[in-house]
Amino acid sequence: MRLEGWHLIIIIVLALVLFAAPKLPSMARSIGQSMRIFKSEVREMKKDGSTEAKEGSDAVEGKVVEHPDTKTKSGDDTDVPPSNRV
Repeated sequence: MRLEGWHLIIIIVLALVLFAAPKLPSMARSIGQSMRIFKSEVREMKKDGSTEAKEGSDAVEGKVVEHPDTKTKSGDDTDVPPSNRV
């Protein structure tokens, strides 16, 4: 007797029903709550995106800035560059 794909699916479903039956309602409730939160966030993002596009905000130019040296020439640890020390 060969086990096919649908045999395995039936076995998995039966195992879930037998061993995880008490937890299924809470799992379904949490999945439903997560879906509601996700849908509301997607709606908010669409609403926010459409209002920003209508305002015609200007583009902002970004620049890449190098991080200051983490050590000074004297060797003591600091995150302030040597030229800015007091």
